[in-house]
Amino acid sequence: MDEILHTTDAQVCRITLNRPETLNALTPDHREHLIRLLSAASADPDVRAVVLTGTGRGFCAGADLRGAAVAGDRIAGDVARTLRLGAQRLIAAVLDCEKPVIAAVNGTAAGLGAHLAFACDLVLAAESARFIEVFVRRGLVPDAGGAYLLPRLIGPQRAKELMFFGDALTAPDAERLGVVNRVVPDGELDKTAREWAARLAHGPTRALALTKQLVNASLDTDRATAFAAEAAAQEINMTTEDAKEGVASFVERRSPEYKGR
Repeated sequence: MDEILHTTDAQVCRITLNRPETLNALTPDHREHLIRLLSAASADPDVRAVVLTGTGRGFCAGADLRGAAVAGDRIAGDVARTLRLGAQRLIAAVLDCEKPVIAAVNGTAAGLGAHLAFACDLVLAAESARFIEVFVRRGLVPDAGGAYLLPRLIGPQRAKELMFFGDALTAPDAERLGVVNRVVPDGELDKTAREWAARLAHGPTRALALTKQLVNASLDTDRATAFAAEAAAQEINMTTEDAKEGVASFVERRSPEYKGR
């Protein structure tokens, strides 16, 4: 059985974690596979949106720790190196993907799995989904970019509450706090994700990529830098076929037909 399913249809790349017996926990090999798929989707002009989801009761239960080295097997620097080359690279692959990425959270998203969802551009959640900052339950510091991502979504106090206590966050509460765009009935998650992905796949792909870059960078830059980046992005975007089509369709009073070019 393929443990990561991958299909591309109607210019939408769909990546499905398929280890339901482990709630889709990720091994190092799985992380590398996901990074390769996201990198390929980013570079492929025939892919214009990405959907990331899971099978069974879990979206992703985090890292699969079975077989991980025990403390006595490690030397100084091993843990930091493993994080830099593993979980952090995966989160960066989502953030840096030049196509919009939708998380369709079908069930439990814990630890790395929660942060994988938070890194996506849009997050849809089934009513039964839960988000858990599980690290404190194991006596660990949040990793996989959690302390970077979560405060930017909900502010430092709310982020600390979730990370200090490790309580499960229901999908409706996640929507109320702002880590989820929309909660839908379990049976409508796939349909809604496909509808959103189709809308994105028919949009101005390069403009969306540049918009993603501007928004992701905005919280780490001052106003002058952000304004300069905005102007440069618009300059670049105006050379695209889609930008020309967008202006022409406005002048001609018709709906635009974007090609992703």
